[in-house]
Amino acid sequence: MNLLQQQFRHALQEMTVDTFVPNDTKIRSAGRINIITGPNYSGKSIYIKQVALVVFLAHIGSFVPADSAVVGLTDRIFCAMGSKSMTTEQSTFMIDLHQVGTMLRHATSRSLCLLDEFGKGTLTEDGIGLLGGTISHFANYDYPPKVLLSTHLTEIFTENYFPQSEHIKCCTMSVLNPDGQTSNEDIIFLYRLVPGQALLSFGLHCAQLAGVPSEVIQRSASVLEDIHSKRPVRRMICDNLAAKDKQYQDAMAKLLAFDPRKGDLNHFFEDVFPPEA
Repeated sequence: MNLLQQQFRHALQEMTVDTFVPNDTKIRSAGRINIITGPNYSGKSIYIKQVALVVFLAHIGSFVPADSAVVGLTDRIFCAMGSKSMTTEQSTFMIDLHQVGTMLRHATSRSLCLLDEFGKGTLTEDGIGLLGGTISHFANYDYPPKVLLSTHLTEIFTENYFPQSEHIKCCTMSVLNPDGQTSNEDIIFLYRLVPGQALLSFGLHCAQLAGVPSEVIQRSASVLEDIHSKRPVRRMICDNLAAKDKQYQDAMAKLLAFDPRKGDLNHFFEDVFPPEA
């Protein structure tokens, strides 16, 4: 029931890019639950999909896009990949829950389970709880299914959201980041799965790659800096707000300078709050 794939590729994805970086997979009796972290654009989703494709192709007797592959007999491939449907009156998150529920009820030691960003479609705390509970459920198996789980909810590593278990293995998609800055333009995605954990998503860098306007990215960076420094988020000053602020400051200055014993209160209000034309 092992799953060993050497230098395997995504048969479709490699046809759409100039260079495709192959990976290895080694799932034996220990480390069958693989928690994969990494930045956006780093290849997490492609990786878990290509594992499933190799397993499926091997089971139908097809050529597999790999240098070598040892694929144990697999009874089912379960997927929770953020599916959408126009024919059902359910949200994407509800569909995810149904898929994960089916997975948890029916997966065996011979199953392959794929979870891509499970828990992201709801409040962060709820998502972390659901993800931690799902990992704990699989870890309590005497011989769990083969699980590939990608996530950005790295908070699960900072608390005891799941038990210490030989079944759990943490991996990450490697990134070359010369100066350690989350918005660094020199970040290079290596698309290679390595042991470890990633605590940064490099969301601002990904936004730059996607062509998000620079003023949006600058504002996002300012908000992140305030949050990380535990400071109140500074209000964004736009032209309308700047004009309003000046109007309020002028009104306050006139109020402080007004002497009710000598001045005319009606004239004061007309001066501070002139009638609209």
